[in-house]
Amino acid sequence: MSTQNKLTLSAPAKLNLFLHINSQRKDGYHNLQTLFQLIDLADILHFEPQSTLSLSILDTKNNNLSNKDNLILQAAEALNNYANTNYGAHITLEKNLPIGGGVGGGSSDAATTLLGLNRLWSLGLSINELATIGQKLGADVPVFVHGNSAFAEGIGEKLTPVELDQKHYLIVKPDAHVSTQKIFTSKQLTRDTPYFKIRPPFEMDCLQDFHNDCEPLVKKLYPNVAQVFRMLAKFGSTRLTGTGACVFVIFDEAIQAQHALNQLPKSVNAWVAKGLNVSLTHIELSK
Repeated sequence: MSTQNKLTLSAPAKLNLFLHINSQRKDGYHNLQTLFQLIDLADILHFEPQSTLSLSILDTKNNNLSNKDNLILQAAEALNNYANTNYGAHITLEKNLPIGGGVGGGSSDAATTLLGLNRLWSLGLSINELATIGQKLGADVPVFVHGNSAFAEGIGEKLTPVELDQKHYLIVKPDAHVSTQKIFTSKQLTRDTPYFKIRPPFEMDCLQDFHNDCEPLVKKLYPNVAQVFRMLAKFGSTRLTGTGACVFVIFDEAIQAQHALNQLPKSVNAWVAKGLNVSLTHIELSK
């Protein structure tokens, strides 16, 4: 095992710039097409070797998180099982990203755990191996393992890295926790959007041609989300990420996004983020 004593890594968020649901598979999963934009908002994970696996959570947003069934520990155990090892670590999570917001916080935490412990334990597993482990933990985990903004197909596991124009995003988390299961099991969800072919580089100016199939249903079931859409409409085209609840507007410059943020009520849970083509995790691991 590595003699490295400690490792600290970011677990960045993502936005779905669009989400088309093409069909439902016999196993209950959905075939989809989506564009993952990595951003510079992140949870922070600290890793320290010890004889057993354990997790501490510093919950900066008062989400009342529990260690039970946390994807971080599941990822660590899955990594040990795959590598046929029994290493331990104490992991501390600084939880900054919203829960139930559609920004991939739990999946990103799991991916960063796989990447971090692979380094800490000197396992030498490839990115593809880690992504395969991650896919069993959640459909969004592989994109964070690979660490690139990407066009995704299948259930989200077929990834084509893309180089997106750098944009800035005003992101608002409504007072709502959207259940992904509730959305994807609803009979009202659109599941027949036609497939299209995409060839990187993807032009951000073409986003008006795409949409999020979850948006109408989420706005109907969660009035607080619909309210945020109305609040942000004056700033430009407003979009839902994933199944929500976070809603965002795209800006060319950070100063524009910050100006819009300053106009929102102080009670609104909102951030300005920068788009990234390579995740913070991979940037940190390359140093």
